Amino acid sequence: MKLEPATGMSAQLMGAAVIQGATFIGLPVSTTHVITGAVMGVGASRKLSAVKWGLGASIAIAWVVTIPAAAVIAWIAYAILHTAGLSG
Repeated sequence: MKLEPATGMSAQLMGAAVIQGATFIGLPVSTTHVITGAVMGVGASRKLSAVKWGLGASIAIAWVVTIPAAAVIAWIAYAILHTAGLSG
């Protein structure tokens, strides 16, 4: 499904509302995740088959992998710096 001006505006408006609401109550959110979810929601509101759910699943898997991968990379960087005597 291609976004039309009205559906694009709806996705952006709801994405902005979610981000503002989360910020107001102090919750960390990813703008990329919020907008991606909003665009998929707009597509699903038209017709469930309009959304490429396989692509959505790939995106969700990437989101789940990102946090542990970042933790491992940070741990490796710290170990290297600590071994070299460059960390506190």
